[in-house]
Amino acid sequence: MKKIILASASVQRQNLLKRLGIPLCVEPSHIREKSRIRTTCADLVKENALQKATDVAGRTTDSIVIGADTLVYLGGKTIVGKPKDLKEAQRILRRLFAQPHWVYTGLAVIDTQTGRQMVDYEKTKVFMTHLSNEEIERYHNKVSPLDKAGGFDIEGHGALFIRRIEGCYFNVIGLPMAKLFQMLKKMGVHLLGLVLLLGLFGCATEYNLATGKHETLLYGTDKEVSIGNSLSRQFDKHYKYVEDVDTNERVQRILDCIVAVCDRQELVYSIRVIDEDKLNAVSLPGGYVYVFKGLLDKLKTDDQLAGVIGHEVGHITARHAIKKLQSMYGYTLLQIATIGSGNAQMAPGLDAAFTSVFLEYSQQDEFQADQLGIKYARKAGFNPAGMGEALAILKAEEDKEPGRPFSYWRTHPHLSQRISQARADVKGQLEFRDYLNLTGER
Repeated sequence: MKKIILASASVQRQNLLKRLGIPLCVEPSHIREKSRIRTTCADLVKENALQKATDVAGRTTDSIVIGADTLVYLGGKTIVGKPKDLKEAQRILRRLFAQPHWVYTGLAVIDTQTGRQMVDYEKTKVFMTHLSNEEIERYHNKVSPLDKAGGFDIEGHGALFIRRIEGCYFNVIGLPMAKLFQMLKKMGVHLLGLVLLLGLFGCATEYNLATGKHETLLYGTDKEVSIGNSLSRQFDKHYKYVEDVDTNERVQRILDCIVAVCDRQELVYSIRVIDEDKLNAVSLPGGYVYVFKGLLDKLKTDDQLAGVIGHEVGHITARHAIKKLQSMYGYTLLQIATIGSGNAQMAPGLDAAFTSVFLEYSQQDEFQADQLGIKYARKAGFNPAGMGEALAILKAEEDKEPGRPFSYWRTHPHLSQRISQARADVKGQLEFRDYLNLTGER
């Protein structure tokens, strides 16, 4: 394998690559970053990243050089870089609290042997909560802001005042791992982190009844359950649950019916109703299902609720969450989540895993979970059309309140597409109006 060189002195970027088991050398570039937007933020970070990678590539041979550049953009050509001192860091944080902002990271990968190069970028929208001056001072007493664009760390104590993000979590740290992984694959560098993990721990290949595919897994059911147990304890700390007996009996009865016909019988499933007025539902690895009271109140029938619960069980049977955690965080974070010992040094990793639960799945995963939910609802004796009806109710709420806080139910694909696909799955055929929704034609 060619030597991997990171053309950056960023400790955060180094740690991300090391977590994935990527053997790398660090050789910071000597170029002076450009800081003025001439065209777009994307062009600026890509140009800086390429210059950094080119500078280091000119001093080495037979290597893969990675250059990266991150900026925080507030709009109106206002760029927020690394603060020069604590006073400036405090001023920057106050500005970031006042409005959403974008984090841009440019990536450049150069193969010094062939001269081939690739350049791309990622952007993430960040929403913060307001902090008092005293809270800002306490934060800066624990975390130095001077080496970070925007002066905060989303992977540590700074996560406490991140209200939500839209996009890649790792981009905010300074290195969008999924984007980089794809670029490295195209450069002929395959499965860097996975190679080490497989060498250390081995893997298992099994046929997944839910997805209908043979899948290679780094972690079996026991470790998946351990991760779910650790994350469920985080839920217990963050949320209050509905204690009404009738409500809990209702969701448990429907879950039991779904579980009886689902594709993974080796798990012990549980369900809790979170006492918050959000249109949301979520599942954790190992069999944990959560429904927010706000969503439960909007659904009119058991068929609709069965569609929602079936969808979450579908994520579990297809192992979507554990696959996402494996691909996003690598061995270190999964080890942290598995141990769940309460060690303070492990808290950032466990918090990151907890946060990732609310990040969006891929379009394929969402459609697949819908299909599995319909399949399970039908086999359990519910009307499978309830899935489409539940999505239609959520679409109506979304249309009425476009400012509703970010929710799992608002991730891509759009609700109109999911409604159309659900109708097609129930009927076995696609109607013309649903075809228009799925293709985007008007």
